[in-house]
Formats: sequence, C-alpha cells, structure tokens
Amino acid sequence: MPSEHIGDLKKWVHELARRNNEGEVVRLNRAVELIGKDFGVQPHEVAILGLTPDERSLRFLAPDNLRAVGQIPLSSTNSLAARTVREKRPEVINHFTVVPHASVFEAVPIADEMRGDPIQKIMSAPIILGNQVIGVVQVSRKGKTLADAGPDFTHSQLRELKTICDALAPCLMICNKQ
Repeated sequence: MPSEHIGDLKKWVHELARRNNEGEVVRLNRAVELIGKDFGVQPHEVAILGLTPDERSLRFLAPDNLRAVGQIPLSSTNSLAARTVREKRPEVINHFTVVPHASVFEAVPIADEMRGDPIQKIMSAPIILGNQVIGVVQVSRKGKTLADAGPDFTHSQLRELKTICDALAPCLMICNKQ
C-alpha cells in the first residue's frame, strides 16, 4: 500500500479508537475505500469480516450490503474466509471460479439494479490481534471471465494485505463489540 494510504488508514483507526466511547456504530467504508484504491479494485470487491462473539462464525462488517446477509461458520469446508481463520495464514487464488466455494454472497446484488459478476481472483488474509484471529480481509477481482477480471494478484500484494490487516486489528476489536 502506498505509504500515504497506510498512514491514512492508521490515522483513521487511531481516531476510531480514541472516539470509541461515543457509542456510534463504526462503518468501515473509509478502510474499504483505501484498500480498494491500493489494489485497483472497486469497493464492492473488498470484504471485511469479523469473528462473532461466540467465535464460531464470521460476519460481514463491510461492504454494508452484506452486513445483514448471514454468517459463515468456521467449520465450513468450502469457505476461504473460514480456512483463513483456521490456518491463520494469508492466501491468493487467481483461479477462484474453479475452486469449490460457497457463492451465496457473490449472488447478493451490489446495487438494486445491478447483479454482481463472479469472483475470479481473490486474496484473503487474517486479522490477528495478539495471538488470536479476530477477522479476515478479502480483496477480489470480479468479472464475467478470468480475463475480464484484470491482472493476477501477486505475493507482494498479499504481503501488503497482511500489513493492512495488522493496521486494522485495533479497529476490528471496536467493530466486533457492536
């Protein structure tokens, strides 16, 4: 992530932590916007998930249109996000359509009049605080075909995503309490 974006993200997280006692619901739109700019993807191609209070599922914290859609059990064998939590490691998959996965969340329209394209390429990284995974960030490239989705994600970008996850960890603690 360009240093100004990481700096902006860290400032934003610090300000959220400082204002935590104001009782407002924290929306992660600013984080999604900065992450999207960094990787050249649309905001609807960035997902931030947090561990549920019982620590058995993940729930969407962003994008907003997926917040109320449902949860992903950590026991799921077809969920990249659940595997990311269980294995505590980041992963990049540049041929996601051929990997067995639950596509229920891909089917949620990104706007009232617009159906989403399938995820073709994806990076997934855990958000770890201390020694515990508290969430996951996923960045995807969607398109009708693999070629339409744009360039492959690189291992260098996966390392950047891990840096972003580390910066987001304090913010996620606030969001998970809401």
